[in-house]
Amino acid sequence: MSKSFDVVVIGGGPGGYIAAIRAAQLGFNVACIDEWKNEKGGPAPGGTCTNVGCIPSKALLQSSEHFEHAGHHFAEHGIGLSDLTIDVARMIGRKNTVVKQNNDGILYLFKKNKVSFFHGRGSFAKAVEGGYEISVAGASAETLTARQVIVATGSTARALPGAAFDEDKVLSNDGALRIGAVPARLGVIGSGVIGLEMGSVWRRLGAEVTILEAMPGFLGAADEGVAKEALKAFQKQGLKFEFGVKISKVDTSGAGVVVSYADAKGAEQTLAVDKLIVSIGRVANTTGLNPDAVGLKLDERGAIVVDDECRTNLPGVWAVGDVVRGPMLAHKAEEEGVAVAERIAGQHGHVDFGIIPWVIYTSPEIAWVGRTEQQLKADGVAYKAGQFPFMANGRARALGDTTGFVKFLADARTDEILGVHIVGPYASELISEAVVAMAFKASAEDIARICHAHPSLSEATKEAALAVDKRTLNF
Repeated sequence: MSKSFDVVVIGGGPGGYIAAIRAAQLGFNVACIDEWKNEKGGPAPGGTCTNVGCIPSKALLQSSEHFEHAGHHFAEHGIGLSDLTIDVARMIGRKNTVVKQNNDGILYLFKKNKVSFFHGRGSFAKAVEGGYEISVAGASAETLTARQVIVATGSTARALPGAAFDEDKVLSNDGALRIGAVPARLGVIGSGVIGLEMGSVWRRLGAEVTILEAMPGFLGAADEGVAKEALKAFQKQGLKFEFGVKISKVDTSGAGVVVSYADAKGAEQTLAVDKLIVSIGRVANTTGLNPDAVGLKLDERGAIVVDDECRTNLPGVWAVGDVVRGPMLAHKAEEEGVAVAERIAGQHGHVDFGIIPWVIYTSPEIAWVGRTEQQLKADGVAYKAGQFPFMANGRARALGDTTGFVKFLADARTDEILGVHIVGPYASELISEAVVAMAFKASAEDIARICHAHPSLSEATKEAALAVDKRTLNF
Protein backbone atom coordinates (compact mmCIF):
# COMPACT_ATOMS: atom_id res chain seq x y z
CA MET A 1 0.00 0.00 0.00
CA SER A 2 1.41 3.40 -0.96
CA LYS A 3 2.04 6.16 1.55
CA SER A 4 0.67 9.56 0.60
CA PHE A 5 2.45 12.89 1.02
CA ASP A 6 1.89 16.45 -0.02
CA VAL A 7 5.52 16.78 -1.10
CA VAL A 8 8.13 14.12 -1.89
CA VAL A 9 11.73 15.22 -2.33
CA ILE A 10 14.03 12.88 -4.25
CA GLY A 11 17.57 13.52 -3.05
CA GLY A 12 18.85 14.57 0.37
CA GLY A 13 21.69 16.90 -0.60
CA PRO A 14 21.77 20.65 0.15
CA GLY A 15 18.92 21.39 -2.25
CA GLY A 16 16.83 18.41 -1.23
CA TYR A 17 17.03 18.35 2.55
CA ILE A 18 16.64 22.13 2.78
CA ALA A 19 13.57 21.97 0.50
CA ALA A 20 12.07 19.15 2.58
CA ILE A 21 12.57 20.98 5.87
CA ARG A 22 11.21 24.27 4.54
CA ALA A 23 8.16 22.56 3.05
CA ALA A 24 7.48 20.86 6.39
CA GLN A 25 7.80 24.20 8.18
CA LEU A 26 5.17 25.57 5.80
CA GLY A 27 2.72 22.91 6.94
CA PHE A 28 3.07 20.20 4.30
CA ASN A 29 3.28 16.46 4.93
CA VAL A 30 6.75 15.79 3.51
CA ALA A 31 8.96 12.83 2.66
CA CYS A 32 12.60 12.88 1.57
CA ILE A 33 14.27 9.98 -0.22
CA ASP A 34 18.06 9.62 -0.25
CA GLU A 35 20.31 6.69 -1.15
CA TRP A 36 23.71 7.73 0.21
CA LYS A 37 25.19 5.13 2.56
CA ASN A 38 27.83 5.33 5.26
CA GLU A 39 30.51 2.68 5.79
CA LYS A 40 28.06 0.51 7.70
CA GLY A 41 25.34 0.77 5.06
CA GLY A 42 23.24 3.18 7.09
CA PRO A 43 21.75 6.43 5.80
CA ALA A 44 24.11 9.32 5.07
CA PRO A 45 21.98 12.25 3.87
CA GLY A 46 23.69 15.40 2.72
CA GLY A 47 24.55 14.41 -0.84
CA THR A 48 27.87 15.03 -2.54
CA CYS A 49 28.40 18.19 -0.48
CA THR A 50 28.35 16.47 2.89
CA ASN A 51 29.78 13.09 1.92
CA VAL A 52 32.42 13.66 -0.77
CA GLY A 53 32.46 17.38 -1.45
CA CYS A 54 32.24 20.63 0.51
CA ILE A 55 32.41 19.29 4.06
CA PRO A 56 35.11 16.58 3.87
CA SER A 57 37.31 18.68 1.61
CA LYS A 58 37.23 21.53 4.11
CA ALA A 59 38.14 19.12 6.91
CA LEU A 60 41.20 17.93 4.99
CA LEU A 61 42.13 21.46 3.97
CA GLN A 62 42.06 22.46 7.64
CA SER A 63 44.21 19.49 8.70
CA SER A 64 46.74 20.06 5.94
CA GLU A 65 46.87 23.79 6.69
CA HIS A 66 47.71 23.04 10.33
CA PHE A 67 50.51 20.76 9.13
CA GLU A 68 51.80 23.45 6.77
CA HIS A 69 51.79 26.08 9.50
CA ALA A 70 53.50 23.77 11.99
CA GLY A 71 56.23 22.95 9.51
CA HIS A 72 56.81 26.37 7.99
CA HIS A 73 55.29 29.18 10.04
CA PHE A 74 55.23 28.30 13.75
CA ALA A 75 58.93 29.14 14.19
CA GLU A 76 58.34 32.82 13.43
CA HIS A 77 55.87 32.86 16.35
CA GLY A 78 58.51 31.41 18.65
CA ILE A 79 56.96 27.95 18.62
CA GLY A 80 59.53 25.20 18.16
CA LEU A 81 58.71 21.71 16.86
CA SER A 82 60.84 18.75 15.92
CA ASP A 83 60.14 15.47 14.14
CA LEU A 84 56.89 16.72 12.63
CA THR A 85 54.79 13.86 11.26
CA ILE A 86 51.40 13.37 9.65
CA ASP A 87 49.14 10.45 10.52
CA VAL A 88 47.05 10.26 7.36
CA ALA A 89 44.77 7.56 8.74
CA ARG A 90 43.92 9.71 11.73
CA MET A 91 43.40 12.75 9.51
CA ILE A 92 41.00 10.78 7.31
CA GLY A 93 39.29 9.49 10.46
CA ARG A 94 38.70 13.04 11.66
CA LYS A 95 37.28 13.92 8.25
CA ASN A 96 34.92 10.94 8.47
CA THR A 97 33.78 12.05 11.93
CA VAL A 98 32.99 15.53 10.64
CA VAL A 99 30.99 14.00 7.78
CA LYS A 100 29.03 11.74 10.13
CA GLN A 101 28.21 14.65 12.41
CA ASN A 102 26.69 16.44 9.45
CA ASN A 103 24.81 13.31 8.32
CA ASP A 104 23.38 12.85 11.82
CA GLY A 105 22.52 16.54 12.04
CA ILE A 106 20.36 16.30 8.92
CA LEU A 107 18.56 13.22 10.24
CA TYR A 108 17.92 15.10 13.48
CA LEU A 109 16.47 18.06 11.57
CA PHE A 110 14.19 15.71 9.63
CA LYS A 111 12.89 14.27 12.87
CA LYS A 112 12.51 17.69 14.49
CA ASN A 113 10.55 19.03 11.51
CA LYS A 114 8.50 15.83 11.06
CA VAL A 115 9.94 14.97 7.63
CA SER A 116 9.55 11.27 6.84
CA PHE A 117 12.88 9.88 5.64
CA PHE A 118 13.23 6.91 3.29
CA HIS A 119 16.65 5.38 2.70
CA GLY A 120 16.97 4.17 -0.88
CA ARG A 121 16.85 5.26 -4.50
CA GLY A 122 13.77 7.20 -5.49
CA SER A 123 12.38 6.99 -9.01
CA PHE A 124 9.24 7.89 -10.89
CA ALA A 125 6.84 4.97 -11.31
CA LYS A 126 3.86 6.63 -12.98
CA ALA A 127 1.54 9.59 -12.95
CA VAL A 128 -1.60 9.06 -10.90
CA GLU A 129 -4.68 11.15 -10.33
CA GLY A 130 -3.64 14.32 -8.57
CA GLY A 131 0.07 13.55 -8.50
CA TYR A 132 2.77 10.94 -8.97
CA GLU A 133 3.75 7.51 -7.70
CA ILE A 134 7.35 7.27 -6.52
CA SER A 135 9.19 4.00 -5.98
CA VAL A 136 11.84 3.64 -3.28
CA ALA A 137 14.39 0.88 -3.83
CA GLY A 138 16.24 0.23 -0.59
CA ALA A 139 16.51 -2.35 2.16
CA SER A 140 12.75 -2.61 1.85
CA ALA A 141 10.77 -1.48 -1.18
CA GLU A 142 8.34 1.38 -0.64
CA THR A 143 5.78 3.13 -2.82
CA LEU A 144 4.91 6.75 -2.15
CA THR A 145 2.40 9.06 -3.77
CA ALA A 146 2.82 12.82 -3.86
CA ARG A 147 0.90 15.83 -5.10
CA GLN A 148 4.18 17.69 -5.56
CA VAL A 149 7.65 16.27 -6.32
CA ILE A 150 10.98 18.07 -5.97
CA VAL A 151 13.91 16.40 -7.74
CA ALA A 152 17.27 17.20 -6.14
CA THR A 153 19.47 14.31 -7.25
CA GLY A 154 22.63 16.34 -7.66
CA SER A 155 25.57 15.56 -9.92
CA THR A 156 28.38 13.09 -10.44
CA ALA A 157 32.01 13.54 -11.43
CA ARG A 158 32.70 13.66 -15.16
CA ALA A 159 35.15 10.95 -16.20
CA LEU A 160 37.91 11.50 -18.71
CA PRO A 161 37.24 9.43 -21.85
CA GLY A 162 39.40 6.32 -21.74
CA ALA A 163 40.21 6.74 -18.05
CA ALA A 164 37.34 5.45 -15.94
CA PHE A 165 37.45 6.12 -12.21
CA ASP A 166 38.74 3.14 -10.24
CA GLU A 167 39.18 5.28 -7.06
CA ASP A 168 42.57 3.64 -6.57
CA LYS A 169 44.83 5.15 -9.22
CA VAL A 170 42.38 7.32 -11.16
CA LEU A 171 40.39 9.30 -8.63
CA SER A 172 37.25 11.39 -8.62
CA ASN A 173 36.62 13.81 -5.75
CA ASP A 174 35.47 10.76 -3.79
CA GLY A 175 38.74 8.87 -4.11
CA ALA A 176 40.79 12.05 -3.64
CA LEU A 177 39.26 12.37 -0.17
CA ARG A 178 40.20 8.80 0.78
CA ILE A 179 43.86 8.54 -0.22
CA GLY A 180 45.44 6.40 2.48
CA ALA A 181 49.00 7.74 2.33
CA VAL A 182 50.70 10.81 0.92
CA PRO A 183 51.62 10.02 -2.70
CA ALA A 184 55.11 11.00 -3.74
CA ARG A 185 53.77 12.28 -7.08
CA LEU A 186 50.20 13.40 -7.65
CA GLY A 187 48.71 14.42 -10.97
CA VAL A 188 45.57 16.52 -11.30
CA ILE A 189 43.68 16.99 -14.55
CA GLY A 190 41.68 20.20 -14.33
CA SER A 191 42.50 23.38 -12.39
CA GLY A 192 38.97 24.07 -11.17
CA VAL A 193 37.77 24.18 -7.58
CA ILE A 194 38.14 20.46 -6.80
CA GLY A 195 41.50 20.14 -8.52
CA LEU A 196 42.95 23.16 -6.73
CA GLU A 197 41.61 22.23 -3.30
CA MET A 198 42.66 18.59 -3.43
CA GLY A 199 45.98 19.45 -5.04
CA SER A 200 46.60 21.91 -2.21
CA VAL A 201 45.80 19.34 0.48
CA TRP A 202 48.29 16.75 -0.76
CA ARG A 203 50.94 19.32 -1.72
CA ARG A 204 50.97 20.61 1.85
CA LEU A 205 51.44 17.07 3.13
CA GLY A 206 54.48 16.49 0.93
CA ALA A 207 53.30 15.33 -2.50
CA GLU A 208 54.81 16.71 -5.68
CA VAL A 209 51.71 18.00 -7.48
CA THR A 210 51.34 18.73 -11.18
CA ILE A 211 48.10 20.18 -12.56
CA LEU A 212 47.26 19.77 -16.24
CA GLU A 213 44.64 22.16 -17.64
CA ALA A 214 43.10 22.11 -21.11
CA MET A 215 42.25 25.82 -21.09
CA PRO A 216 44.98 28.24 -22.14
CA GLY A 217 44.77 30.26 -18.93
CA PHE A 218 44.06 29.93 -15.23
CA LEU A 219 40.61 30.31 -13.63
CA GLY A 220 38.86 31.83 -16.61
CA ALA A 221 35.67 32.42 -14.61
CA ALA A 222 37.46 34.61 -12.07
CA ASP A 223 38.58 38.20 -12.40
CA GLU A 224 41.83 38.28 -14.38
CA GLY A 225 43.69 40.17 -11.68
CA VAL A 226 42.58 37.71 -9.01
CA ALA A 227 43.50 34.72 -11.17
CA LYS A 228 46.96 36.14 -11.85
CA GLU A 229 47.62 36.82 -8.15
CA ALA A 230 46.36 33.37 -7.11
CA LEU A 231 48.43 31.56 -9.73
CA LYS A 232 51.56 33.37 -8.58
CA ALA A 233 50.87 32.31 -4.98
CA PHE A 234 50.18 28.67 -5.89
CA GLN A 235 53.35 28.42 -7.97
CA LYS A 236 55.35 29.90 -5.11
CA GLN A 237 53.94 27.17 -2.87
CA GLY A 238 55.23 24.50 -5.25
CA LEU A 239 52.18 23.57 -7.29
CA LYS A 240 53.18 22.97 -10.92
CA PHE A 241 50.82 23.97 -13.74
CA GLU A 242 50.66 23.28 -17.46
CA PHE A 243 47.99 25.03 -19.50
CA GLY A 244 46.63 24.37 -22.98
CA VAL A 245 47.27 20.64 -22.79
CA LYS A 246 45.45 17.93 -24.70
CA ILE A 247 45.32 14.52 -23.02
CA SER A 248 45.80 11.59 -25.41
CA LYS A 249 46.14 8.60 -23.10
CA VAL A 250 46.02 7.58 -19.45
CA ASP A 251 47.89 4.32 -18.80
CA THR A 252 47.24 2.52 -15.50
CA SER A 253 48.85 -0.81 -16.42
CA GLY A 254 51.93 -0.21 -14.28
CA ALA A 255 52.42 0.54 -10.61
CA GLY A 256 51.23 4.12 -11.06
CA VAL A 257 49.66 6.23 -13.79
CA VAL A 258 51.28 7.62 -16.93
CA VAL A 259 49.50 10.50 -18.65
CA SER A 260 50.40 11.21 -22.27
CA TYR A 261 49.52 14.65 -23.57
CA ALA A 262 50.40 17.39 -26.01
CA ASP A 263 51.51 20.62 -24.39
CA ALA A 264 50.48 24.12 -25.47
CA LYS A 265 53.08 24.08 -28.24
CA GLY A 266 51.91 20.71 -29.53
CA ALA A 267 54.91 18.78 -28.26
CA GLU A 268 54.20 15.28 -26.92
CA GLN A 269 54.83 14.90 -23.18
CA THR A 270 54.32 12.31 -20.45
CA LEU A 271 53.64 12.67 -16.76
CA ALA A 272 54.25 9.71 -14.42
CA VAL A 273 52.44 9.88 -11.08
CA ASP A 274 51.36 7.58 -8.27
CA LYS A 275 47.78 8.87 -8.21
CA LEU A 276 45.73 10.89 -10.69
CA ILE A 277 42.81 13.10 -9.71
CA VAL A 278 40.46 13.87 -12.60
CA SER A 279 38.58 17.12 -11.99
CA ILE A 280 37.06 18.15 -15.31
CA GLY A 281 33.59 19.08 -14.17
CA ARG A 282 30.40 17.33 -13.14
CA VAL A 283 27.28 16.03 -14.89
CA ALA A 284 23.66 16.07 -13.76
CA ASN A 285 22.68 12.87 -11.97
CA THR A 286 19.46 11.40 -13.37
CA THR A 287 20.62 7.78 -13.24
CA GLY A 288 17.79 5.57 -12.03
CA LEU A 289 15.30 8.44 -11.83
CA ASN A 290 13.20 6.88 -14.61
CA PRO A 291 12.09 10.19 -16.14
CA ASP A 292 10.54 8.43 -19.16
CA ALA A 293 7.87 6.89 -16.93
CA VAL A 294 6.21 10.29 -16.56
CA GLY A 295 7.62 12.18 -19.55
CA LEU A 296 10.02 14.37 -17.58
CA LYS A 297 12.05 16.41 -20.06
CA LEU A 298 15.87 16.39 -20.02
CA ASP A 299 18.20 18.56 -22.07
CA GLU A 300 21.04 17.40 -24.33
CA ARG A 301 23.40 17.28 -21.32
CA GLY A 302 21.07 15.08 -19.32
CA ALA A 303 20.01 17.86 -16.95
CA ILE A 304 16.35 18.37 -16.07
CA VAL A 305 14.80 21.24 -18.03
CA VAL A 306 13.30 23.90 -15.76
CA ASP A 307 12.10 27.46 -16.09
CA ASP A 308 13.31 30.42 -14.04
CA GLU A 309 11.24 29.21 -11.05
CA CYS A 310 12.50 25.59 -11.19
CA ARG A 311 9.28 24.22 -12.72
CA THR A 312 9.73 21.26 -15.05
CA ASN A 313 7.52 20.45 -18.03
CA LEU A 314 5.25 18.44 -15.70
CA PRO A 315 2.64 19.97 -13.41
CA GLY A 316 3.64 19.59 -9.78
CA VAL A 317 7.22 18.48 -10.54
CA TRP A 318 10.13 20.76 -9.69
CA ALA A 319 13.91 20.35 -9.80
CA VAL A 320 16.73 22.18 -8.02
CA GLY A 321 20.49 22.20 -7.59
CA ASP A 322 23.12 20.48 -9.70
CA VAL A 323 20.55 18.51 -11.68
CA VAL A 324 19.33 21.72 -13.38
CA ARG A 325 20.89 24.71 -15.17
CA GLY A 326 23.13 27.16 -13.41
CA PRO A 327 26.24 26.91 -11.26
CA MET A 328 26.80 23.65 -9.40
CA LEU A 329 27.10 25.20 -5.95
CA ALA A 330 25.63 23.87 -2.70
CA HIS A 331 24.39 27.29 -1.60
CA LYS A 332 22.69 27.85 -4.96
CA ALA A 333 20.87 24.51 -4.46
CA GLU A 334 19.82 25.54 -0.95
CA GLU A 335 18.39 28.83 -2.17
CA GLU A 336 16.44 27.07 -4.93
CA GLY A 337 15.17 24.47 -2.46
CA VAL A 338 13.76 27.11 -0.12
CA ALA A 339 12.28 29.08 -3.02
CA VAL A 340 10.51 26.02 -4.48
CA ALA A 341 9.02 25.04 -1.12
CA GLU A 342 7.67 28.57 -0.74
CA ARG A 343 6.29 28.60 -4.30
CA ILE A 344 4.44 25.35 -3.62
CA ALA A 345 2.90 27.12 -0.61
CA GLY A 346 1.76 29.99 -2.83
CA GLN A 347 4.46 32.36 -1.68
CA HIS A 348 6.98 34.22 -3.81
CA GLY A 349 10.26 32.38 -3.37
CA HIS A 350 13.13 34.23 -4.96
CA VAL A 351 16.70 33.49 -6.04
CA ASP A 352 18.94 36.21 -7.47
CA PHE A 353 21.47 34.36 -9.62
CA GLY A 354 23.42 37.58 -10.11
CA ILE A 355 24.63 37.66 -6.51
CA ILE A 356 25.50 34.04 -5.84
CA PRO A 357 29.04 34.01 -4.41
CA TRP A 358 31.82 31.72 -5.61
CA VAL A 359 34.52 30.49 -3.24
CA ILE A 360 37.67 28.39 -3.60
CA TYR A 361 39.03 27.32 -0.19
CA THR A 362 42.69 27.19 -1.06
CA SER A 363 45.41 29.29 0.52
CA PRO A 364 45.04 32.03 -0.50
CA GLU A 365 41.27 31.76 -0.56
CA ILE A 366 39.50 33.09 -3.65
CA ALA A 367 35.98 34.52 -3.62
CA TRP A 368 33.88 36.71 -5.84
CA VAL A 369 30.35 37.89 -6.51
CA GLY A 370 28.89 39.75 -9.44
CA ARG A 371 30.64 40.57 -12.69
CA THR A 372 34.35 40.54 -13.41
CA GLU A 373 36.29 43.41 -14.93
CA GLN A 374 36.65 41.54 -18.22
CA GLN A 375 32.89 40.95 -18.37
CA LEU A 376 32.17 44.64 -17.80
CA LYS A 377 34.60 45.59 -20.55
CA ALA A 378 33.08 43.05 -22.95
CA ASP A 379 29.58 44.38 -22.20
CA GLY A 380 30.65 47.98 -22.70
CA VAL A 381 29.70 48.97 -19.15
CA ALA A 382 31.31 52.14 -17.84
CA TYR A 383 32.76 51.29 -14.43
CA LYS A 384 35.16 52.42 -11.74
CA ALA A 385 37.58 50.05 -9.98
CA GLY A 386 39.09 50.23 -6.52
CA GLN A 387 41.66 47.83 -5.10
CA PHE A 388 43.40 47.44 -1.75
CA PRO A 389 46.19 44.98 -0.85
CA PHE A 390 46.19 42.88 2.30
CA MET A 391 49.88 43.81 2.59
CA ALA A 392 48.69 47.17 3.94
CA ASN A 393 46.15 45.68 6.36
CA GLY A 394 47.21 45.47 10.01
CA ARG A 395 45.15 42.39 10.82
CA ALA A 396 46.59 40.51 7.82
CA ARG A 397 50.13 41.39 8.93
CA ALA A 398 49.35 40.11 12.43
CA LEU A 399 48.00 36.89 10.93
CA GLY A 400 51.15 36.52 8.88
CA ASP A 401 49.15 36.23 5.68
CA THR A 402 49.32 39.31 3.48
CA THR A 403 48.84 37.68 0.08
CA GLY A 404 46.25 39.19 -2.23
CA PHE A 405 43.79 42.05 -2.31
CA VAL A 406 40.15 43.16 -2.43
CA LYS A 407 38.78 44.68 -5.65
CA PHE A 408 35.54 46.63 -5.98
CA LEU A 409 33.87 47.35 -9.33
CA ALA A 410 31.16 50.01 -9.37
CA ASP A 411 28.99 51.68 -11.99
CA ALA A 412 30.74 54.83 -13.21
CA ARG A 413 27.52 56.86 -13.10
CA THR A 414 25.53 55.53 -10.14
CA ASP A 415 28.35 54.01 -8.02
CA GLU A 416 26.25 50.83 -7.57
CA ILE A 417 28.48 47.85 -6.77
CA LEU A 418 28.71 45.56 -9.81
CA GLY A 419 31.26 43.04 -8.55
CA VAL A 420 33.62 42.31 -5.68
CA HIS A 421 36.65 40.05 -6.04
CA ILE A 422 38.90 38.87 -3.23
CA VAL A 423 42.03 36.78 -3.11
CA GLY A 424 43.59 36.42 0.31
CA PRO A 425 42.95 35.39 3.92
CA TYR A 426 39.36 34.51 4.84
CA ALA A 427 38.02 35.63 1.47
CA SER A 428 35.24 33.06 1.97
CA GLU A 429 33.94 35.03 4.95
CA LEU A 430 34.63 38.54 3.66
CA ILE A 431 32.64 38.04 0.46
CA SER A 432 29.35 37.88 2.36
CA GLU A 433 29.46 41.62 3.10
CA ALA A 434 29.60 42.23 -0.63
CA VAL A 435 26.68 39.86 -1.28
CA VAL A 436 24.52 41.68 1.28
CA ALA A 437 25.52 45.06 -0.13
CA MET A 438 24.70 44.04 -3.69
CA ALA A 439 21.38 42.50 -2.61
CA PHE A 440 20.35 45.93 -1.32
CA LYS A 441 21.78 47.76 -4.37
CA ALA A 442 24.41 49.47 -2.27
CA SER A 443 26.98 51.83 -3.70
CA ALA A 444 30.72 51.61 -3.12
CA GLU A 445 30.38 54.81 -1.05
CA ASP A 446 27.89 53.02 1.24
CA ILE A 447 30.53 50.45 2.15
CA ALA A 448 33.20 53.14 2.45
CA ARG A 449 31.07 55.07 4.97
CA ILE A 450 30.16 52.08 7.16
CA CYS A 451 32.30 51.69 10.30
CA HIS A 452 34.41 48.52 10.18
CA ALA A 453 36.15 47.11 13.26
CA HIS A 454 39.85 47.77 13.69
CA PRO A 455 41.97 45.83 13.24
CA SER A 456 40.07 43.51 10.93
CA LEU A 457 40.44 42.04 7.48
CA SER A 458 37.13 43.68 6.60
CA GLU A 459 38.89 47.03 6.70
CA ALA A 460 40.42 45.96 3.38
CA THR A 461 36.92 45.87 1.86
CA LYS A 462 36.25 49.38 3.18
CA GLU A 463 39.57 50.60 1.74
CA ALA A 464 38.85 48.98 -1.64
CA ALA A 465 35.46 50.70 -1.69
CA LEU A 466 37.14 54.00 -0.87
CA ALA A 467 39.66 53.41 -3.62
CA VAL A 468 36.83 53.37 -6.19
CA ASP A 469 36.81 57.15 -5.80
CA LYS A 470 40.60 57.32 -5.38
CA ARG A 471 40.40 57.83 -1.64
CA THR A 472 41.98 56.04 1.30
CA LEU A 473 41.99 56.12 5.09
CA ASN A 474 45.08 53.94 5.34
CA PHE A 475 47.59 56.66 6.19
